[in-house]
Amino acid sequence: MRFDVTDLRLFLTVAEAGSITHGAVEAGLSLPAASERLREMETLAGVKLLDRGRRGVTLTEAGEALLHHARLILSQMARMRAEIGQLAKDLRGTVRLLANTAALAEFLPARLAPWLATHPQADIVLKERQSADIARSIALGFAEIGVLSDLVETTGLTLRPFVTDRLVVVAGRDHALAAMRHVRLADLRGQHFIALREGALQDHLDAQAARIGLRIRPRIRLRGFDDICRMASAGVGVGIVPETAVRRCRKSMPISVKRLAEDWAVRRLSLCIRSDTELTPLAQSLLEHLEGKG
Repeated sequence: MRFDVTDLRLFLTVAEAGSITHGAVEAGLSLPAASERLREMETLAGVKLLDRGRRGVTLTEAGEALLHHARLILSQMARMRAEIGQLAKDLRGTVRLLANTAALAEFLPARLAPWLATHPQADIVLKERQSADIARSIALGFAEIGVLSDLVETTGLTLRPFVTDRLVVVAGRDHALAAMRHVRLADLRGQHFIALREGALQDHLDAQAARIGLRIRPRIRLRGFDDICRMASAGVGVGIVPETAVRRCRKSMPISVKRLAEDWAVRRLSLCIRSDTELTPLAQSLLEHLEGKG
């Protein structure tokens, strides 16, 4: 059987997403092209690789075996490109980095800038994901480094401390919440919400709200944490943002800040890599820099 690199990458993305549609998008292929490739792979293998259902796809035993080897092959190819890159000045190297919303917005830009400045031949593919998705993607070999909350399942990963992030509720100084000593998510029932337009953090908040039967219905969705704080200070409603963002905003905005009294609101962010795979030299350099060693 002859599978090319595109075949293997497509199979990995479909396996991670549990969906041919989402896997095709991640692999940069149209749905018909992706479906045809997968059918051809099964024909070449002479065995069924995917069980297709109404809710997505799952791997057969043969599919699990292919997934294992595809991860090894693509990982080795990444190392080959990196090592050759050390010998060719004009050949650029790329590190794939996944991060949750707080890390992406509040911590990584300042950390990544000096490393990129001193590595002119390096590029970073930076994508936002929820922490659970990051753990799965790193385990499957879709990226070299992740920044996630260590509250999620991290079997098969090696974690390194990064920062501690706490979620807080922001509102106007004359809001009723300003008089409360402790605020839980359930206390926000019936409040007007100011939410993020999209992203992993908003998905996380929506999921936590759904667990207690609370549906967040935003009055407005905004792009960034500063915009949420600005709206809250004007009395538009309440928002939930990382404490690091509030420290910056409260210097110029009249806002009330209350820590969320929920275990999931305190998130120790960690760097993560696969335990059984050696990083490329470029990725190792970036990891050490983010750890404060480089």
